[in-house]
Amino acid sequence: MFIALVGIALMVTTACTAANDAGPTSDERAPTGPVGPVPDGLDDFYGQRLDWGDCAPYATTGIAEQTFAAPEVECALLEVPLSYEDPDDETIEIGVLRTRAQGDRIGSLLVNPGGPGVSGMEAAASLRFSPTINKLGRRFDIVGFDPRGVGASKPTVECLTDEERDADRADDGEVDGTPRGVKEQEAEERAFARKCEKRTKYGEEMLANIGTRDVVKDMDVLRSVLGDRKLTYLGYSYGTRIGYTYAEQFPGNVRAMVLDGALDPEQNIVDSLVAQGQGFGDAFAEFAKWCAQRQDCALGKDPAKATERYQDLVQPLVDDPVTVADGRKLSFEDATTATVQALYSEQLWEKLNTGLNELQRRRGETLIGLADQYNERGPDGEYSGTQDAFAAIRCVDDPRVTDRDKILAAQRRYAEVAPFLDSGNPISDARDACAFWPVPNTSKPHLPDVDGVPPVLVISTTNDPATPYKAGVQLAKAMGGRLLTYEGTQHTVFAQGNQCVDQPVIEYLIDRTLPKKGLRCGE
Repeated sequence: MFIALVGIALMVTTACTAANDAGPTSDERAPTGPVGPVPDGLDDFYGQRLDWGDCAPYATTGIAEQTFAAPEVECALLEVPLSYEDPDDETIEIGVLRTRAQGDRIGSLLVNPGGPGVSGMEAAASLRFSPTINKLGRRFDIVGFDPRGVGASKPTVECLTDEERDADRADDGEVDGTPRGVKEQEAEERAFARKCEKRTKYGEEMLANIGTRDVVKDMDVLRSVLGDRKLTYLGYSYGTRIGYTYAEQFPGNVRAMVLDGALDPEQNIVDSLVAQGQGFGDAFAEFAKWCAQRQDCALGKDPAKATERYQDLVQPLVDDPVTVADGRKLSFEDATTATVQALYSEQLWEKLNTGLNELQRRRGETLIGLADQYNERGPDGEYSGTQDAFAAIRCVDDPRVTDRDKILAAQRRYAEVAPFLDSGNPISDARDACAFWPVPNTSKPHLPDVDGVPPVLVISTTNDPATPYKAGVQLAKAMGGRLLTYEGTQHTVFAQGNQCVDQPVIEYLIDRTLPKKGLRCGE
């Protein structure tokens, strides 16, 4: 899963001059009709007016309840077709949140945090705490939206109940690669796909139109409704796929675009997951080096033995999970999920070491907390729904993988590049839920055709655990854009306090002035 971890940044300064072609400059600017080009048959959608109001009713998680309570944020629902091939049929609603520009407004800055399936409304609300984004907020409305099927958008993808999700996390049968284990796992995957179809409103039709292909169409409707002739966009992680897909579908509607933590558009899902495994393997090695310098390192003083020490700690959980304070079980899956969550950012390494030390004493509270954070499980036991949406979007965004030989080859490659995640059980050739999905994929990997798109700015981190550095290099080249390199070990970097990164990005978004070629920034 690709999730951007956006932290609190340091205050920066920037120039404040820009050509105002994004849209009108006051809220009375709200369009009375479509702004910019409109695809055939969509005039009513492109020309609608949003009914902005209190954000509290839109909160679907504890974090949202806190961040949506701020008086400066306002929310609304955008109406879009369920199927753009039949816009006169059913409609659905997209949740939108904004903070209005405080100065000379250029237009809207639309933000997506990744996932797929993470709430853009929560991301935009949380970004208010970043001084860097506040700087941009003088010139832009900061706008986040929940992609179709996600969060406050209606309807949402519904697959597992909270109780079923807890049970699924506690069951480590899926790591068993024996014939019996494969059969059981595939039965669970089939059942999951059926539940998604049965429990999601509009069933197959909703699942068939949940992917990035349709999300970017919603974005273009939103662009017009916000009064912007052209889109200014900031996409993190999987949000970079939304960005380059939008640029391909609507090349004449792009004003400026920052893509941080890029996906390689040409890479198939198998190669992408193996590359991600390599990234997490490298990040684990960096964590082991950091840990070895500490007196309390749970993995010992020799980084070369860290994987072995780690497996000694977590592999017993396959057969003997640890009971935590609330009565739940810390499984092998939860322990490795917690580790992956911590490897997204060095800021979580201290917490990971604490959790591994606790595990030596048969305690699991810290690790299950990190796994809860990854799975977006609140203290009340409720899940955000991100995992359901993630599965549904992934299953239509890429061709399904059913060839068992390819699955086995990928598992072997994954075990080689991320050995710390090895359960000790036989490698499995089980097919996942996408192999049993009720609708076909609507996208496939390819280099985007972006003729006519102004230069975009791609940020790539050299030791990014989730989206490898080379993916950003590839995307910048494919889009004819500019690459900004950050040397560090984390997933995404803009608006997290590094002035070398933040300053040129702000200048690009405001003035559309690209940073110098070959710019490299460090920790």
